[in-house]
Amino acid sequence: MAIRTFWRMLAARRFAVVLRLTFTMRNRVGFLILLCCAVATQGQGRMPQIQVPKNGPRATLVREANLYVQADESSDRVSIITPGREMVIVERSGKWLRVFANVDVPESRQSDAPTLEQDQEVVPLSGWMVDKGVIDVNTPHGDQILFGEAVSEEDAASESHPPPGAAQAARLLYRRVVEMFPKSALTPDAMWRAADIRWQIQKADAATLPSAHEKENYLREQMDENEMKNIEKYFPHTKWADYAAFDLIDNKLCGDWQGSEKCPEKEAEIYVKYADEYGDSPRAAQALYNAAWRLAAAGDMWAADGNDGHSKEDRGHATDLAGRLEAKYPESVYAARAADLVYKMQSGIPVYGSDRE
Repeated sequence: MAIRTFWRMLAARRFAVVLRLTFTMRNRVGFLILLCCAVATQGQGRMPQIQVPKNGPRATLVREANLYVQADESSDRVSIITPGREMVIVERSGKWLRVFANVDVPESRQSDAPTLEQDQEVVPLSGWMVDKGVIDVNTPHGDQILFGEAVSEEDAASESHPPPGAAQAARLLYRRVVEMFPKSALTPDAMWRAADIRWQIQKADAATLPSAHEKENYLREQMDENEMKNIEKYFPHTKWADYAAFDLIDNKLCGDWQGSEKCPEKEAEIYVKYADEYGDSPRAAQALYNAAWRLAAAGDMWAADGNDGHSKEDRGHATDLAGRLEAKYPESVYAARAADLVYKMQSGIPVYGSDRE
């Protein structure tokens, strides 16, 4: 367990780097979310009905709060409730709320859950807390408040020294938007962001395991696909479904190529297929670049093995894909990267391995 904990600490640091790379891109398109959400959600599938608590409204927190035995700050403290944790308000007394709150328990992959324990539920804690920073389903603009706090936590998680639990808080706050405000225009984006944070955490964690160096994808630790597939199910033909489909590619990629040209060639096929099926996706240009780069890398590998015929063939395919990218997505940053890739291939500069002469 100690070794596993150590690897997860390393994974958390790596995840902070991942978030720094992704959050900047998210901010560039964030101001468009409210404009496009109403249109995008018109074609969504029916969301599953979330059971409404019978003993009070569903709620959560945007700050840490103490949970007390009694409505008195001098009474014994039951626990500390962190942002995004699910609560139910069962009683109000002045500035105090009596709640049932889920404690901070680690999430597990659904595929890893023991069969006999799948139907077991976490018993929530009961206690009193000050009515400060509590958002319930009746709070005006509650969906926007929770989404905004989630973005702030996600931004904090992308820093070089992120606050402990920032990424998890962001994920939970996004999930509360989905559960508490299922009809909000922000719900599709919140569902995607919650799923993506979990995906990136699992991806960083898997990269620290010895199995990450296995060539075959099925021998590596796989990310849990359930939440991504739910996005595709409930919001088909939207950018969020396109994002989910792109992330799902990760589970199909090789681990360590181990000098096999078949790995980058196979991965290039997967990315080209994505670009063909999701041509209007914000990830389509990136998919084409990923495919072109892998074929260029395979060309370098074939050349190193003395197979000039296969090398020329793969580099030719890479050049064609780069041209397709520049023609269809000329304003994308990946068009410029494709031009750089073609220049290197034409100049005999390896894109994979050492370029030192």
